[in-house]
Amino acid sequence: MNAAVKSYAAVDLGASSGRVMVGRVGSDSLELNVAHRFPNRPVRVPEGLRWDVLGLYAGVLDGLRAAGRVDSVGIDSWAVDYGLLDADGALLGNPVHYRDSRTEGVAEKVWATVPAEELYAATGLQYAPFNTLYQLTAARSTDRLAQARRLLLMPDLLTYWLTGEQGTELTNASTTQLIDPRTRDWAYGVAERLGIELGLFAPLRRPGDPAGVLRPEVLEETGLTGPVPVTAVGSHDTASAVAAVPASGERFAYICTGTWSLAGLELDAPVLTEESRAANFTNELGLDGTVRYLRNIMGLWLLQECVRAWGETDLGALLLEAAKVPALRSVVDAGDAAFLAPGRMPERIAEACRASGQPVAESPAEVTRCILDSLALAHRTAVQDAQRLAGHPVDVVHVVGGGTRNALLCQLTADACGLPVVAGPTEAAALGNVLVQARAHGLVGDLAGMRRLLVRTQPLTRYEPRGGTERWRAAQARLAGD
Repeated sequence: MNAAVKSYAAVDLGASSGRVMVGRVGSDSLELNVAHRFPNRPVRVPEGLRWDVLGLYAGVLDGLRAAGRVDSVGIDSWAVDYGLLDADGALLGNPVHYRDSRTEGVAEKVWATVPAEELYAATGLQYAPFNTLYQLTAARSTDRLAQARRLLLMPDLLTYWLTGEQGTELTNASTTQLIDPRTRDWAYGVAERLGIELGLFAPLRRPGDPAGVLRPEVLEETGLTGPVPVTAVGSHDTASAVAAVPASGERFAYICTGTWSLAGLELDAPVLTEESRAANFTNELGLDGTVRYLRNIMGLWLLQECVRAWGETDLGALLLEAAKVPALRSVVDAGDAAFLAPGRMPERIAEACRASGQPVAESPAEVTRCILDSLALAHRTAVQDAQRLAGHPVDVVHVVGGGTRNALLCQLTADACGLPVVAGPTEAAALGNVLVQARAHGLVGDLAGMRRLLVRTQPLTRYEPRGGTERWRAAQARLAGD
């Protein structure tokens, strides 16, 4: 292998699957290959919905074994969830899933102590019932939390098992609702008022910081030859994905697509206004002092759950049929928390259509078109609102992640936004993960340099908007009840 080319293992964990990718990076080359994919199946037990974290760790080890020799390892995953360790560093039970019902009604208890307006002004985080802050409040009286001596967010927990070293990576910590996005440090006043012990968290570390080396036992199990460093990356998968947006300049919006759609802007400073809070925008932290100013939209979770309900489905054929369904016949609010829990998704979408007086989506093709139109409409609204609230105009929308494979969704997003959409890369989170490792080892330059390398090396597809946006404005108004 060319001595100027190095290999990096990106462990990229999503809410429904995990993968270990190997990125080979040179000064003007970037190649990504799959070493191992594995399912991530949450398990419902009598006490609630839990993550099978041991199964995930086994998948990581299998992936590192398949990856072969690498120069570094980095881990990113979904946000907000965590594992608790006892005084001996042993895990206290399986981590609770963010879709578990334990946080129902908890936000109101938090707001009684720290009003929602004050909480947003201090942390900049949108309201989501599963934020770590609410999870910790829900767990306050439990024996497990009382026994805990350390709390590690999911990628930090797996890093600890690989290396024996504990840390709290900043981009993911910013989703806990316990970080001040202005200081990029803990929101000490909020934690104190709510009785949350910040000493539970390991010290903060930032993307690019060293996170230890693989333990001898891990080397033996994976067949790797040490030392193999582990590097902190943007361990919130959205932080890694946004780092891999192949944009030039600043006038762009992004939509990270997958189970969720995260739609917004990359800014230099948070937007902490009351208007921003009312619009439910979040200020999460990204690479190099950036802020990910975005809105959470339910995303392809809606379609995933419908496909699960329908059983064996040819997704390609379904999308072709959906493209023939009249546009914007029915739309639903893709950000509605009513769609958060699993189960009965086709029926719940039909009920939402019926309740709003629209034609009821019944066949799989009609339901699929309703979902895709609704997502494109939600993308339009988020991109419009973000520009207005941040005073930051854009000329192009970059779509990255799994949704780039869905050409109909990309085209509808271009139509709805009235802006060109550049789709790709699909494996944005893994690429961002790899590039942060490569940068930490001196192979690539700053964030702009990382993005130039992506433009030169990754396949991208451009979608031009078709027709005017009047019908999308009308659908927007219809959904708002105007």
